[in-house]
Amino acid sequence: MEPDLFTAAAEERQEKEPSSSPLAVRMRPRTLDEVVGQQHLLKPGSPLRRLVGEASGPAGPSSVLLWGPPGTGKTTLAYVVSKATDARFVELSAITAGVKEVRAVIDGARRASGGYGKETVLFLDEIHRFSKAQQDSLLPAVENRWVTLIAATTENPYFSVISPLLSRSLLLTLEPLTDDDIRSLIRRALTDERGLKEAVTLPEETESHLLRIAGGDARRALTALEAAAGAALDKGEAEIGLTTLEETVDRAAVKYDRDGDQHYDVASALIKSIRGSDVDAALHYLARMIEAGEDPRFIARRLMISASEDIGLADPTALQTAVAAAQAVAMIGFPEAALTLSHATIALALAPKSNAATTAIGAALEDVRKGHAGPVPAHLRDSHYKGATKLGHGQGYVYPHDLPEGIAAQQYAPDELKDREYYEPTRHGAEARYADAVEWTRKNLGRKRS
Repeated sequence: MEPDLFTAAAEERQEKEPSSSPLAVRMRPRTLDEVVGQQHLLKPGSPLRRLVGEASGPAGPSSVLLWGPPGTGKTTLAYVVSKATDARFVELSAITAGVKEVRAVIDGARRASGGYGKETVLFLDEIHRFSKAQQDSLLPAVENRWVTLIAATTENPYFSVISPLLSRSLLLTLEPLTDDDIRSLIRRALTDERGLKEAVTLPEETESHLLRIAGGDARRALTALEAAAGAALDKGEAEIGLTTLEETVDRAAVKYDRDGDQHYDVASALIKSIRGSDVDAALHYLARMIEAGEDPRFIARRLMISASEDIGLADPTALQTAVAAAQAVAMIGFPEAALTLSHATIALALAPKSNAATTAIGAALEDVRKGHAGPVPAHLRDSHYKGATKLGHGQGYVYPHDLPEGIAAQQYAPDELKDREYYEPTRHGAEARYADAVEWTRKNLGRKRS
């Protein structure tokens, strides 16, 4: 019996990608050694190496879950496994396929295995979009090794994949590709016979913009490169100029060097706009940093600093907002992190401002650095160890909680600084209540105004 037409077409596509195929498809690696990035999965003796027969020992589970961001090589790894094992490669997407299509592939795999001795690799993209019942339909094929299932997901599989399938699968986590990884792919595509065959060149300035556009997504990088190369050749140009790339992808090159002056100038402008309460200017500079591919964690760190440096107790929730934003950014990354950074930037820009906390610690540090310190008053010293009482430690200390007002009029600072006042609160926003509290406590501590 002949294999079904669906899988036969997949086999034919696997053997030879036509020149009309997208560049990202034509440049798909044929072996694990051609794979760029994911080196933590490609070490000698790794599960992937065993799966393709490159390492001794058992091949391991016949089901593999690939979890990672878009464009990191999930489809590529599945394709390479099928090539290396001389298996039929069938690709389904959970967006368009259902149980009927899955069963058709499994039936075809059983026929091919029994009649032709040909194994089948089933690549199922976006498996998290399958319902529980649809995922259940995969279990017999996995348990009986009728297919080698390689499923891909951008969602956390511990929440999106059923436990029986997860327990029968090898989970491999793919990391975002670095700029160096993407650069290597681009340069290979420019010269490779399967790619652009040196028909065009790519200047450094254009390459840098292409890397920013890619955002760690190999497919996006190669798609943009192919479009820009076509536009350049249509113009009769042998070089992909920056203007051509901008026109092709409809995305201007941001004048921003992540390692140079623009990095610090734009970051400075963002913070100063927040300090000046100009929310629109702050959002402009934030957008420039995002569009240029700035590390979102760097932006989040600057916002946390601003929350204490420029807002402080005028809005005590500002730091909470900035810290929460930093935690969220670390968890979700771009592009969604742009929403979180916008949220925090708007909140900080519109918050009442006070630098009283900044000036307070600055003044205290200046005194310490000048040598203004002195011994800790005896009644405040640690009195919990043997012999401390004989030294007079703790004698005369008044426990504030024993007093009706909860405050004891006793000296806390060293003699040299007993009347020094560092914190000078403003009346801005919520800090007004701290100003009242400071005035009351200083009076009840018997402090003289300096």
